[in-house]
Amino acid sequence: MKKHLWNGFTNIVKKEVVPALGCTEPVSVALGAAIAMRRIAKGEALNEQLRIEVLVSPNLMKNGMGVGVPGTGMVGLPIAAAIGALAGDPDAGLEVLKSITDEDVTKARVLLDDKRVTVGVAAVSQILYAQVTLFANEQSVSVTIADSHTKVIEIRENDTVIFAENQVKVDDKAPKDSSPFCGATAHDVYEFAISAPLADIDFIEQAYQLNEALSLEGLTGQYGLQIGATFQRNIDRGLLSQDLLTDIMRRTAAASDARMDGAMKPAMSNSGSGNQGIAATMPVVVVAEHLKVDRETMIRALMLSHLMAIYIKSHQNKLSALCGATTASMGAVAGMTWLLGGQFTQVSAAICNMIGDITGIICDGAKTSCAMKVSSSASAAIKAAMMALDGIRVTGDEGIVDNDVDATIRNLSALANGAMTQTDVQILEIMVQK
Repeated sequence: MKKHLWNGFTNIVKKEVVPALGCTEPVSVALGAAIAMRRIAKGEALNEQLRIEVLVSPNLMKNGMGVGVPGTGMVGLPIAAAIGALAGDPDAGLEVLKSITDEDVTKARVLLDDKRVTVGVAAVSQILYAQVTLFANEQSVSVTIADSHTKVIEIRENDTVIFAENQVKVDDKAPKDSSPFCGATAHDVYEFAISAPLADIDFIEQAYQLNEALSLEGLTGQYGLQIGATFQRNIDRGLLSQDLLTDIMRRTAAASDARMDGAMKPAMSNSGSGNQGIAATMPVVVVAEHLKVDRETMIRALMLSHLMAIYIKSHQNKLSALCGATTASMGAVAGMTWLLGGQFTQVSAAICNMIGDITGIICDGAKTSCAMKVSSSASAAIKAAMMALDGIRVTGDEGIVDNDVDATIRNLSALANGAMTQTDVQILEIMVQK
């Protein structure tokens, strides 16, 4: 066992698996606006004078155009910027909108009605980028977030830089690759999840608590396309049975329904995405409850799922044309396969089965229909797990799948980072021309 990797594994999970209220792309804009507003001199006429300009990367524009912003009943980046500026908590990270009120939303709508919020695409190389500039009281404050959803790289006041992220020089002695996955394999991830001291990994239980609550919200409310509720209605009608497969799709989709339509409940995210966190959590939870496993077993399965999802995603750009729910579900298939009695041979086979099945599902922006892709990925995961447990595996002679699981993951990521970048450009062109 490569126990020297374990501290890094723990730290990366704590960094990448965090609560997030709402879709993380518009939330990133809201956070930038909240941080900027803290530096704007307050005055009685502030709301009448306030003007907001937002510039984002094409990928962030794609994921922010049509998704619900929590607590507002509206979609898109303009309302995210407005409500973030007027009522966001600049210290709350991805939960920046947790304390907004109906009165705040009313004030934010005024900014939109008065056309005092503009959003445009920035000519930048970063995949994830948002610059939010507030103008008021003859003052301007600009906050730039890039590379991750809460990473502030620059703050300007009246065109003067007052904060800039420290850049590591090329000739510094710091290691070129500080990733916790440097030298690691999928087998190392597996060994950590099933062998690490429980006290070191039981924090992952919060993923179950938050995403289960979001799932229940989606089943009881009328959110989005009601994918989870649709499954439930057809169970009640006798058209579907409440078996393991249906329950996985029902409960996983319901959490995404609620999240994508602006429910005021946080998701436990994974790799900067609430949907990825849901996809890595709920299928595992459903299987664990179906098998009636103990708390420790569920925790280890959740850790295997979330860390494997992060490991796979670490090979890819933060945002791309490849649907992130599919890669997160490749983490879920690892957790489910282990719960169902599989060892690493079956886990690796299940991941390869997933890559042989649903690779290429596109991300055409964050929106309510993402719940359909989440449910499709969850159903593909349980199918892949059951095949692997029966000794059935997509072979290295088929498509992009290799005989080695790590090579297969690299092939998947080469596709996402290479040819699918042009797909991303085409998707955005279609979306903005509608």
